[in-house]
Amino acid sequence: MSELHFPWMETSILVPLIGAIWMQLRGETASAIKGTIAICAVTFLLTVAELVDFVLLNSFEAHEHWPFMNTIFNNEIFVVDELSAFLLPLGALIFLVTVMSTLRTKTPRFSMKWALISEALVLATFSCRASWTLVILLSISTIPPYLELKRRHRCTRIYNLHMAFFVGLLLIGYAWLSFVDAKSSAALIPGALLSGAALLRSGIIPFHLWMADLYEKGTFGSALLFTTPLVGAYAVMRLVLPIAPSWALHAIAILSLITAVYAGGMALVQKEARRMFCYLLLSQSSLVLVGLELVTPIGLTGALCLWISVGLALTGFGITLRCIEARISRVSLADFHGLYRQMPIFAGFFLLTGLASIGFPATVGFVGMELLIEGAVHIYPLVGTMVVLAAALNGIVVLWAYFRIFTGRHNRTLIPMQARVTERIAILMLTLLILGGGLVPQPGVASRYHAAKELMRLRQSNPITKDIEELSEEHHHAPSEHKQE
Repeated sequence: MSELHFPWMETSILVPLIGAIWMQLRGETASAIKGTIAICAVTFLLTVAELVDFVLLNSFEAHEHWPFMNTIFNNEIFVVDELSAFLLPLGALIFLVTVMSTLRTKTPRFSMKWALISEALVLATFSCRASWTLVILLSISTIPPYLELKRRHRCTRIYNLHMAFFVGLLLIGYAWLSFVDAKSSAALIPGALLSGAALLRSGIIPFHLWMADLYEKGTFGSALLFTTPLVGAYAVMRLVLPIAPSWALHAIAILSLITAVYAGGMALVQKEARRMFCYLLLSQSSLVLVGLELVTPIGLTGALCLWISVGLALTGFGITLRCIEARISRVSLADFHGLYRQMPIFAGFFLLTGLASIGFPATVGFVGMELLIEGAVHIYPLVGTMVVLAAALNGIVVLWAYFRIFTGRHNRTLIPMQARVTERIAILMLTLLILGGGLVPQPGVASRYHAAKELMRLRQSNPITKDIEELSEEHHHAPSEHKQE
């Protein structure tokens, strides 16, 4: 296995942890946000350097040679491959722009210390292969939102029940899998338990209530950080995809597809912006799972591309709503607010990120959505139709919310509504990535396609999953796909 030239992964994990310790010693004052932005910026640059180093190696996977980490973890646990290489900068960017969009007045409610701890957990999770370390990281990551809800004196019953069920399924499923041969039929039951855990973490019906409850009772920033990196999809890729038979993956895809359409319809009838965003995110993230479970190169490539676009676009969409909330309180969609004249930058960015999340042409989500639809149609035409229906509902939601928030009668306010410098920088960064990924999509798509082929090759090495290739060649053979390859 290739080695990176510098321990980028471990350093990027340690930097926010050290920052959290520094924040604890210093105290979370209003001025601490500048230090947090600096820490998140350094972490993001480290993940970008890791991505560049990995790409230059021209290898599917690589690990870091650092004696200190090797004495604690096995060399094969923390590994960067073509799946996680792009997810690490994405996760670091989500935390960076979320912190940059935080007003000083929000510091007492939005804990910078726990944001840094959460970032370290997300980066460690994305750097980890299927192992007990990954299971422990997934379990620990549920703690920061719980502590925030307790600190805000909000009821945690719904969140506790769902996350306890998630951790229980995860621990029992992986422990059971450790005692059986992962390449035998005995792995089906623990595989089902792990699938249930991943679906619960992703908010798939009927395990979606915790997500709406978190957005309703927690701070908008913490809810964004817990949901937009799509950690549940990563759990599916590492724990479920290698061992699940094709029929089980298709069942998961059907549940995800139902969730996508249901959540799109629910977003359309919400009267509060937070809940609208929650269901929009749930719908789009479910489409990612639909592609992940199609087990075809085109569908899997579309899902991996859509994963990146959903993370970028809906993070931008969410921080726009959060910035508006910070100025006018919670946003109701029952009335027209007429905010365009007072915040034109936010209005344009709101529309750009919303349309990018549904795959509007010239944005980063366009190619991913097209590949996902093509891959779905190759399996079942009805699946492709449902994907289009979900995307159409989400597009209507975006435009409806835009008109409600930014059009209508203009109301003057005495407080400044313009974007601050850090907010403008965050908006500029995301805009360049969204438009750049849409106008020059080939490098990202080629990398995602190669990752999809390698993941399918590793999956087919398992005797349980060898039926996929037979099924693919017998029922879903597409000559055009071979031409593209």
